[in-house]
Amino acid sequence: MTSKYHPAIKALTPLDFPWPVDDPFLFCAYHQDIYPRANEEFGPDADLSGRNLGSDFIKKDGYRMYHGETVPGFPAHPHCGFETLTIVEEGFVDHTDSLGATARYGKGDFQWLTTGSGILHSEMFPLLNKTELNPLELFQIWLNLPARSKESPAAFNMYWAEKFTHFDIVNSSHLKVFTGQLGHYRASITPPQASYASSEKADLTVAVLTLAKGEQFNLPKAHNLHALRSLYFYMGNSVKIGDVVIDKPMKISLDSSFDQLPIIAIDGEVKLLLLQGVPLYEPIVQHGPFVALTKDRLYEKINEYRRTEFGGWTLPTSAPVHGEITKRFAKRGEETEWPS
Repeated sequence: MTSKYHPAIKALTPLDFPWPVDDPFLFCAYHQDIYPRANEEFGPDADLSGRNLGSDFIKKDGYRMYHGETVPGFPAHPHCGFETLTIVEEGFVDHTDSLGATARYGKGDFQWLTTGSGILHSEMFPLLNKTELNPLELFQIWLNLPARSKESPAAFNMYWAEKFTHFDIVNSSHLKVFTGQLGHYRASITPPQASYASSEKADLTVAVLTLAKGEQFNLPKAHNLHALRSLYFYMGNSVKIGDVVIDKPMKISLDSSFDQLPIIAIDGEVKLLLLQGVPLYEPIVQHGPFVALTKDRLYEKINEYRRTEFGGWTLPTSAPVHGEITKRFAKRGEETEWPS
């Protein structure tokens, strides 16, 4: 990587787990695991001895179990005071929550969960293929809720891959804008009203850019020049941004006022995540999945969870999976939603 920065590049930061983020984002994790074929319990048909089951975050044999002990994933856990944006590029996620909702999503689907006043949910990664590998690739992004929405009711929305717009930008390259806009590339999703993303001045944008070898995308300036903008180069051999060649996973902090910044895939296909937004400039007091404005309020929310479990968990397991069905769905009460 060259040492000279292009004028649009403010900083370069190597990627670790989780990825570094800027206000109004709180957290960004990229999960890529190649699970073996499935057993009868929707977990890996493999010997799990030697793993720190319950907290397995070291990639071994190409995958991690995370907090799962039989099925990989994250058994029932609380959240409050922010939103989770989950983009599943490959594999499946089984969602269950204390509001009584369930979902199986993947294959490019996007879940927007407003945790608000509090929710208890699980996110398991069921393995459905018993004869071949089970790859998983997803992002989970935490977006802070503004003070006005910290106590909004918890809710989740599913956006199926078939129903939101993907843009072909040049030949074999494409852009997926999950929320917000980049120039004339505008997301088809309307953010939840409680979200900071619902404010036009926030210029809150989440997008994934895929460039084929030798192809170029000119990144337009932000609509609100107070927005903080970061590109995350996470897949591929090398990418050129302006006149800087980057050949390692990297967060590239950009001047959002710079227009038509050239991004070129040099050696094979590359993928980059873009996170952008005007900072909230509000206090953040955080303890793991609890986010509040003050320390006193944080303690109140933790104690509330201990008393109520944010609606309670009535299932016999903290790590439920939704059977062998390969169709994706979202169920709220008696209503079931399908991608098409």
